[in-house]
Amino acid sequence: MTDNILSKAATMEIPINSNGDTGTLPEDDSLEQAAKLQWSLDDKLGSSRGARDLQQVMVSGPNLNETSIVSGGYGGTAEGIISTSSIKGSNMHHSSSSSSVTAEETTHGVAVEKLETVKKWGINTYKCTKQMISERFGRGSRTVDLELEAQIEVLRDTKRKYENVLRLARALTNHFYNMVQTQHALGDTFADLSQKSPELRDEFGYNAETQKLLCKNGETLLGAINFFVSSINTLVNKTMEDTLMTIKLYENARLEFDAYRSDLEELSLGPRDAVAMARIDAAQQQYQIQKDKYERLRSDVTIKLKFLEENKVKVMHKQLLLFHNAISAYFAGNQQQLEQTLKQFNVKLRPPGADKPSWLEEQ
Repeated sequence: MTDNILSKAATMEIPINSNGDTGTLPEDDSLEQAAKLQWSLDDKLGSSRGARDLQQVMVSGPNLNETSIVSGGYGGTAEGIISTSSIKGSNMHHSSSSSSVTAEETTHGVAVEKLETVKKWGINTYKCTKQMISERFGRGSRTVDLELEAQIEVLRDTKRKYENVLRLARALTNHFYNMVQTQHALGDTFADLSQKSPELRDEFGYNAETQKLLCKNGETLLGAINFFVSSINTLVNKTMEDTLMTIKLYENARLEFDAYRSDLEELSLGPRDAVAMARIDAAQQQYQIQKDKYERLRSDVTIKLKFLEENKVKVMHKQLLLFHNAISAYFAGNQQQLEQTLKQFNVKLRPPGADKPSWLEEQ
């Protein structure tokens, strides 16, 4: 019945006069009764539904993660509803995706850089190996500086001879150290026998004093020899070795220079199309780079050889004079001259009992 009344009320026309007021309807009472009936039904349904909703809220409580924002106001459509969980998830996804993209770009850049480095190294190694094999079999040309090559050969021969002097000087130091230690022990033994043998007290006493004097002079001579060995070791294993390392770099640069020079010459003999001309231009640039490097290292080697020769003469003049004067004074038994020689060359002796290095020196 209610449905019939509502449908009838919905299909009726409402006349409006010139002033905008509604006209008198013959069926106003029916419409009013239908409206009252509809309101009563809505109140009953709403009260029961609200009770159930309130009970559910009291039991479970609201879920903040599922809170919705309605953009269209009350009664808005579903198109205006935005879930807060979707907003949070989208922000996190956007930040994580941005960081992942940045990390991928960084990794890609590092990989490309390493790949280019390996590529350049491979090309350079191939060219140098090809040049080396060509030189070994006499098919490739080689850049030679005759004067510089002769000086390098002299240096290498000098280093071998000085290494032999250093080896023999160390052997002499070890033997002489053992002799001094034996003299020291022999002097102590003579002194002990002098106290325990009254009939030979003077004889043992003389020999004990002689061995102690020889031991003292031997320690002084050991100081001079150790200084000589240390100076030769510095000259051979540091100064000469540093120059030889520069020479090694120079020789590698010479090989690279000849490799790129040969490559440029081969390309120059080929066709002259667009692709070939681009290769020739690139080879010309690499050739100029290697040429500048080669000339720079050749200049460095020349300067170092010059300074090395001056330093070698200065050092060896002092050390050979020290060695001669110390050995002569010791075997001549001239203790005063021996001590004067060490003072002349500023050689400081270690105090007795300082043969073993301290724990700080061992670190």
